[in-house]
Order: sequence, then structure tokens, then C-alpha cells
Amino acid sequence: MSERALVGTRKGLLVLQKKGSHWKIIDDFFTGIPVNMVYQDTQNGDWWAALDHGHWGSKLQVSSDEGNSWTEVEAPKYPEGAEVKDGVPAKLNYIWAFANSLSGTDHKLYIGTEPGGLFHRNGSLEDGAHLVQSLWDHPSRKEQWFGGGRDNPGIHSILIDPRNNEHIYIGISCAGVFKSEDGGSTWTHRNKGLNATFLPDPEMEIGHDPHILKFCAAQPDVMWQQNHCGIFRTTNGGELWQEVSQEGGPAFFGFALAVHEENPERAWVAPAQSDEIRVAIDKKLCISRTDDGGKTWTDFRTGLPQEHCYDIVYRHALVSQGNDLLFGTTTGNLFSSADEGESWDVVSNYLPMIYCIEFIE
Repeated sequence: MSERALVGTRKGLLVLQKKGSHWKIIDDFFTGIPVNMVYQDTQNGDWWAALDHGHWGSKLQVSSDEGNSWTEVEAPKYPEGAEVKDGVPAKLNYIWAFANSLSGTDHKLYIGTEPGGLFHRNGSLEDGAHLVQSLWDHPSRKEQWFGGGRDNPGIHSILIDPRNNEHIYIGISCAGVFKSEDGGSTWTHRNKGLNATFLPDPEMEIGHDPHILKFCAAQPDVMWQQNHCGIFRTTNGGELWQEVSQEGGPAFFGFALAVHEENPERAWVAPAQSDEIRVAIDKKLCISRTDDGGKTWTDFRTGLPQEHCYDIVYRHALVSQGNDLLFGTTTGNLFSSADEGESWDVVSNYLPMIYCIEFIE
């Protein structure tokens, strides 16, 4: 099990180390610069960091020596003539997801962006990122994809089946879940069973708003999504989704989701009050866990603030590994659990807004 983690914040990148049962901040990089996504390539160990410079735009940094040195590489660039909508040129606004091929010699790093482009890099740092044209040219994109919390559609989740690199799932806000079974040559939507209450037809094939998409690593056909309209689960690789929100309880609206890597029945969410009031429910922070595939949920509060709490958790800022969980909030609170989320310790209360967390080897 990993005893380190990367944390991307509004003002830099932090490195955490587990010492005994507690997590400590041991290093930091890019001080003062927003680090909106972090990732460790599981094939070669490289650390990737997406920087959101605001005025200067999105930048991409990589380290092959665990942060001792960093190299800026070319960020994804939309080809000349690419358009978000007719007459609207496409340009990179945000880097929102990373994933790498998990085995074999065809080593690719995938990058999800706003405005809805999926890119891949082919291993060499000198080689740029290439737009996956088949997805960009999907007939639904221009008319049926749209922005949710951001101005344009964004690819925030990329899952590669550990059994087959050719099987790729992506989560798009707002469009839904798409799958490729041929390494990205063709794509089909996987949204049956979802319920988009903000659309005129809630059961539209395309136009859904998954906030985060994850699967159980040991049984990747079991996938979960924290959706704008509830929590959904599939046991057949997205062929059919079922809502597993907690009736009358806190586990419904939110952004973050974590799934146990071996137990397909176990998952965690970080509930928020609603899409209109984005604070902790009743201003009391909790993490909810299911141990039965979403049939029932239990909310855990020990060690978390239970009064005057306005925190929510962004979609990439809750992670699990074995018994360990980490999550960070929009007001810079960072918490850890060593007992599968049943109780929590404070790592720090004095951090910038936390965008993302990634366990690393």
C-alpha cells in the first residue's frame, strides 16, 4: 500500500507522507500557482501536474525524479480549425483528468480537457499530445454536449480497463459516459438508466452530468458515478445504470466519490446540501459509505466539524486505498482516515482550496 500522496491546491502542489498512523506534509512545489490535477503514471512512475495559470492558461509539468526537477512539456493543443460549436474556435481552457495504459508496449497517457477534447501522449516527452479525433468528431458533440459548472463540456474522468487497454470509459460534464472498445477508434454512449432531471427529457441518451466516474479495480465492470442527480451504479460495464442514492439521507448530491479497489460493494461519497446550496448538509461535514452496493448508506462524522461548516469536496479530492482515505475541502481542510472512513484525523486546517488528491507509490 502506498504511504505517499500528491495534493493539488489553489496555491501549489503538496506531498504527503504517512508516518505511523498519521499523514504529514513533507514537501511542496509550484508555490502560489493553482495545481488543478495531479497524477502518477503507473507504468513509469512519472509525476504529472496540470497548472492553471489563469492569465497564462493551462500548463503541463512532469517530473521523473519525484519532484526533484520538473520539466514543462507542451500542453494539449487543439488543431487549427477545431471548433467547440460552429464558428467558435476550440482552445484549451482546463486540464481535468489523466490516465495511462496499464500494460503492454503501447504506453499512452490520456488527458481529459475542457472544452471536451480527449488527448493522448505516446510516451516520449518530446512528443506532443494528440487529439483523439474520433471522439471530437462524434456526431453528438456539437449539439448535445454542454457546460455544467464550467462554460464548456469537460472530460473529468478516464478509466482504462485493467484487463484490456482497448476498453476506455470517459465521463463528460455534460454529456454522460462514453465507451470505446477499440482503443479510441469508435465511441458509444453508456447512459441507460441515468436520470437527468434538469433536461426536458430526463432519460435522454446524451446530456447527463456525471460529476465523477470510477470503477472497482478488481471488478471493473462494477462502476459508480456521483451524478448531479444522485448516485448511480452499474454491474455490467455501463450497459445499465441503477440509482443507489440514500432515500431520505445525505448520500445524494455531491461531487466526490471513492470506490474500494477490491470490494465492488463498497464506496464513499462526500454529500453536499444541493446543486443550489453547495455547502455541507446542515453545515455538518460527513462522509457516507455503503457496504452493500448502495442498498444502504452510513454517514460517519467522528473527527469532522459539526457546526458552522461550509465545506464541500471537489470531485477529485476524495481517494481511498485499502483502509486509508484522504479528502480535502474547498476551504483548505485536509482529513485522513485509517479505518475505512469511520473516524477522521486532521492533517491540516490551513491549506488553500484543495482541488485533487492522488495516492502514489
